[in-house]
Amino acid sequence: MAITADHIRTTLTVYLDAHPEEKPDLAPVFDLLDTGSDITSRKEFRGHATAGAAIADSDGRILHIHHRVLNTWLLPGGHLESQDASLLEAALRELAEETGIPADAVTSVGDQPIHIDVHSIPANDAKGEPDHRHVDFRFLFRTTADVRQLQTDEVTAASWRGIDTLKATLRQRIAAALR
Repeated sequence: MAITADHIRTTLTVYLDAHPEEKPDLAPVFDLLDTGSDITSRKEFRGHATAGAAIADSDGRILHIHHRVLNTWLLPGGHLESQDASLLEAALRELAEETGIPADAVTSVGDQPIHIDVHSIPANDAKGEPDHRHVDFRFLFRTTADVRQLQTDEVTAASWRGIDTLKATLRQRIAAALR
């Protein structure tokens, strides 16, 4: 069963109960949901949901992938697909697709996102996509596995990096959760 607007709304509400200071940043997402926009569709360019995986190894390092199109280092993650039953499941699928680390080799640190990041994505003429926004639901995982096989059409490299390479809010939340 595909991810529903109700699942996204519930996830946002539970997240904001824990992080009420982010309500102004996430208000536009609620506005999209309230107007019936399908933010599970990558064709909703005002903002659509994506799922990401912050995955820590036994040394507390966080896996980054080098994204081919954006030419930058990011956490593994990507667009939702119709077979995804939840945002957490989508993050696990994306992690496995991009890095070859299977879902059974990771442990989720909670069932709610550790961070929700709204950010701009530049236009991609090859895909016919204008500038748009991603609402990235990031989940935290632990693993002792290593990268197995990269999804080379999207990812050019992978690297375990210190937690200090992350932006402050995400870094602080991960550090607290891994204690």
